[in-house]
Amino acid sequence: MEDYVSAVRRWEDLDNDILVKIFQSFDIFELTSGIAHVCSSWRSACCDPLLWKTLDLSMLRSNFIKIPLEPYVYVDGRSDKTLTRVLKISLSLSRGYIRTLIFHFNLYVSDDQLTYTAERCPQLRRLVMPAWNRIKKTGICKAIRMWRDLESLTMPSIANPPYLMEEISQNCRNFSELKIMGPFDLLFASTLNMYLPKLKVLSLRCATLNRDALILILDGLPNLEVLNISHCLLIEVPPPPAPKKIIKKLDQTILQKAARLREFLTCMEDSCIMCQRTKNDEGLMRWYKYEEGLWKADEVSSLAL
Repeated sequence: MEDYVSAVRRWEDLDNDILVKIFQSFDIFELTSGIAHVCSSWRSACCDPLLWKTLDLSMLRSNFIKIPLEPYVYVDGRSDKTLTRVLKISLSLSRGYIRTLIFHFNLYVSDDQLTYTAERCPQLRRLVMPAWNRIKKTGICKAIRMWRDLESLTMPSIANPPYLMEEISQNCRNFSELKIMGPFDLLFASTLNMYLPKLKVLSLRCATLNRDALILILDGLPNLEVLNISHCLLIEVPPPPAPKKIIKKLDQTILQKAARLREFLTCMEDSCIMCQRTKNDEGLMRWYKYEEGLWKADEVSSLAL
């Protein structure tokens, strides 16, 4: 009997590569549930870089209510505690290996949580953070200064983009890819032209897009290779008091200017479900109404999740 028991391998005696392969099938909740405390070999496997190339927090979302004043959402304290706990464990196990960080569009991160994260994943290449309600100018700028290797950003439309784009231009030498989840106007377009002239990939899908802003980036971003305006609500804004006009077809001026691009992705079909949804939501998508995970989609493969 003793010989039989000694011949049976224990879980902690599994090869590290096998443990890592098993742990790769775990979601973030399972990885941070305490398995790293089982034994030293399990903790070693839990810290393997293969598990932490991407920290995907898109399963987490805040329990919140909308309020009329800034930041326009009130987040339940228990949601914050859950996010803080997951971040602390994940960032401890990852040991700075994280290259891609993904937040859910209804996960409202605070300045403190963002700073804590930025300090512990300094080699970040890609950030997907569609909700910024609780993040102040000082918080995001502090994070950007620590993310000098940042190449790709998915963000919401913000009222005052110059401060952020200037910060990126000063600190992120290899930045080349941007996705805006929200309306795109002349201010945003002129800001990109001024601070990010080397931008190569831009996605503006499923949002209100000012025609003049589109012309501006086609003229002012000489290094742009890929532009996605699929399912956008393209509008023309004439001088007041004339009302804004919805454009249903791209004109020759736009098409000629876009001809230099490697990819110009468009869809303005009345029969397209996503085009219909953008129109029904008046150019500001309410992703919570639709299929789970739909917000992750993008016609640009490098931006899709």
